[in-house]
Amino acid sequence: MADVLGYVGKRVIVTGCFSGMGEATARLLLDLGAEVHGFDYKDTSLKLTSFTNVDLRDPASIDASVAKLGGKVDALFNCAGLPHTFPALEVMKVNFLGTRHLTEQVLPLMSEGGAVVSIASNGGLGWSRNIPANMELIATPGFAGGLDWCERNADKVGGGYAFSKENIIVWTQFTAAQTIKRGIRLNCTLPGPTQTPMMKDFHEASGKDMVDSMMGPIGRYSTPEEQAAPLVLLNSDLAKMINGVVLPVDGGFMGALATGQVDLSRMMAKKG
Repeated sequence: MADVLGYVGKRVIVTGCFSGMGEATARLLLDLGAEVHGFDYKDTSLKLTSFTNVDLRDPASIDASVAKLGGKVDALFNCAGLPHTFPALEVMKVNFLGTRHLTEQVLPLMSEGGAVVSIASNGGLGWSRNIPANMELIATPGFAGGLDWCERNADKVGGGYAFSKENIIVWTQFTAAQTIKRGIRLNCTLPGPTQTPMMKDFHEASGKDMVDSMMGPIGRYSTPEEQAAPLVLLNSDLAKMINGVVLPVDGGFMGALATGQVDLSRMMAKKG
């Protein structure tokens, strides 16, 4: 079969490759002939070209890992993340501040044709109503500047998870308009509920009924593999004109929500 996605021989980084969507993404990229380099806090069992332990809460760890890898990078897959059950600042560090910092360190290693995709979440759907706060954080200089902003704006950060995902969405759209001038694309996905090891944390934090209400018309959770495929597509040669896109990967939830086919009272119910 022809290499229609263009990954044969491409040098790619996958964060969060230990489990879930990140592991599924790395597996698919290996099958497609990519040279896969994994970054994660936990060791992976996958046979990658290289693996580096990275703590996204620590910019020095990120800097050292990118410096160790060096060389040209063709694509970056930001799949690492923490759920609601961690402290808000820890979630912000991993889900947004560390992800942004890593991307900023990798971008200089990319040339025209490079691409970045990040996993956001349907949990960040409030971004369009919260753009002023999102833009304040996005405008901060570096990891330390962003962390300082979060510490001073605990009321806006809230529990951390939703706000971190809002910022991935807005940062992707904002930054994509800048990087495309160098021929580098940025996109992100909005997964619906997905059967990963983190799902128990989502059930604990929000209640299973509320999580189930976001399944939408498909009536089931997605698999990590079903989330990995759109990530791989967005960074592929077939998606050369797709930039700054926030792609729902939710079995029709967003469409059903927009057309009044989702029970909002069930979504808004608090865990009892």
